[in-house]
Order: sequence, then C-alpha cells, then structure tokens
Amino acid sequence: NRGQAWAKDVGWRIDYQIATPGIAQRAQSASIYKAERFSDHAPLTIDYLG
Repeated sequence: NRGQAWAKDVGWRIDYQIATPGIAQRAQSASIYKAERFSDHAPLTIDYLG
C-alpha cells in the first residue's frame, strides 16, 4: 500500500546522488533526512572528505 509507504519506511528510493569513482571514494557517510516532512520526498545527504 503506497499510502503507508512513509510511515513504514518502504517508499521508492528515487532521490539519488551520483558521483564519479574518485568522489565516491571520498564519501564518509550518508543519511536520509526525515525529521521534518517537506513533501513526499526525503532529502538525501552525503558527507565527503575534503
């Protein structure tokens, strides 16, 4: 049931961050921001070294 996807954390992952191999190696952490709901999307945050 897509109507409960947010509550059950089973939504489609359509928000991506694409990186070259060199940048991908610098990725330190990734998180999905769900503290506030802006829309049916949840912002993806990636922290990079350097």
